[in-house]
Amino acid sequence: MTRTGRLRVHTMSMSLDGFVAGPDQSLDEPLGVGAMELLHGWMFGTRRFQDLDEAEGRAPADPLDDEAVDAGFEGIGSWILGRNMFGPIRGDWGDGSWRGWWGEDPPYHCDVFVLTHHPRPPLEMAGGTTFHFVTDGIHAALDRAREAAGGLDVRLGGGAATVRQYLRAHLVDDLRYAVVPVLLGRGERLFEDLADLPAAYRVASVRQSSSVIHVHVERAV
Repeated sequence: MTRTGRLRVHTMSMSLDGFVAGPDQSLDEPLGVGAMELLHGWMFGTRRFQDLDEAEGRAPADPLDDEAVDAGFEGIGSWILGRNMFGPIRGDWGDGSWRGWWGEDPPYHCDVFVLTHHPRPPLEMAGGTTFHFVTDGIHAALDRAREAAGGLDVRLGGGAATVRQYLRAHLVDDLRYAVVPVLLGRGERLFEDLADLPAAYRVASVRQSSSVIHVHVERAV
């Protein structure tokens, strides 16, 4: 019998006032205004990010930060993304020229299922990444992602609204996020309108690195 892969969330970064993305996403601000550095700067010194421009001149990361980032790539067979994680375009896809934030070789190297209300043919990229555009909801996306993962786990990449939908349906098995000691003031909150979360999930661990607090929440029922 083929193992059913878990649905996992990794390395979401949350400000002290609860925001996981900034406001006003755009081509120049893919995570919202100010969020790239304020929320995600702790990751740029990790092994996984050392070859990015943002990592230039940064000191090596705390070992706990390296561990947290590496864990998000272990045992993953496919991904699910919300529409806004794929790009800043709203409405229909226009001429289809938008191919994601990552260039021709995205970092996924597997099947990625993008939630959208607007159909689009699959998009094959270099390195083994294929984006599939799912128009029939979160359950259909998860079923397809699990089938594509072949028994490995599925990583839910966000954004906040997408993760909230899966949490509300109690479909997330593992949620790991980093609390960053900054105040963002506005943007997208993760824990919004989730009144029954304490009944369905429990805090498994809390660990502090030199830069952030790593929180692991898992499904309890």
